[in-house]
Amino acid sequence: MMKLAEKYGDRPAEEFPMLFQRILQNCIHDHHRRHKVRNTWTTLLSMLGGKSDEDEFDALENMVVENTSKIANTPDGQLEQSQVLASIEEEISRLPARQREAFLMRYWEDMDVASTAEAMGCSEGSVKTHCSRATHALASALKARGITL
Repeated sequence: MMKLAEKYGDRPAEEFPMLFQRILQNCIHDHHRRHKVRNTWTTLLSMLGGKSDEDEFDALENMVVENTSKIANTPDGQLEQSQVLASIEEEISRLPARQREAFLMRYWEDMDVASTAEAMGCSEGSVKTHCSRATHALASALKARGITL
């Protein structure tokens, strides 16, 4: 209702039902899209979640998700997990600054597109583009290293 009032308050009252329906549908689609992407990253990254002896906070290691790790809880498995985490962190650090910023805000800080755009000082479309490019770049880089999630 707020979006309707803010953006279309100057329209004739006859258009309100149609506009409200479209705004509602778009909001629902956006919510489901965000939820799907968030679940995909959470699932993929949760497979890597292991314990580390470091005192630093690491978002990958401290995510609260169901443990779906396929790697055994053995010293070999833990070593492999730590190596994969280090590879992911290295590849994220290699992303261009704007892509890295958008990716971390959207998927690790769980910010929506509008909040991310405001924080970055750019349009929502730019945030979506940066996130898409970052995701594809990370997937390609990890695949090139032989890491499959």
